[in-house]
Amino acid sequence: MEIQFSKVKIAVTIPVESVAKIRKAVFKAGAGIIGNYSYCSVSTKCTGTFMPNEKANPSLGKKNKLEFVQEERLEILCDVGMAKKILATIKKNHPYEEPVIDIIPLLDEAIFK
Repeated sequence: MEIQFSKVKIAVTIPVESVAKIRKAVFKAGAGIIGNYSYCSVSTKCTGTFMPNEKANPSLGKKNKLEFVQEERLEILCDVGMAKKILATIKKNHPYEEPVIDIIPLLDEAIFK
């Protein structure tokens, strides 16, 4: 059986103070539509850790120092065909030099018989 999918979930951790900006940007770019609903997302509070090395250009924290940052993990859905646009939108608006972004393919429930 060949498994195909038409939607993906994109998840990214964002410093709390930047979540509203990124959420607004991805909605404007076309993400977050589920059936007859728009502006759909979910976010979970979390703590991120990182330590920038000498070559890093951190927007938060200091080089060679372990940082703990209050973040939210923002999750949104989009069609596969617009995923690249949504990823570019996140990267353009995210304060981190290298944000961690998960791209999760979503199976259509019709494949389950």
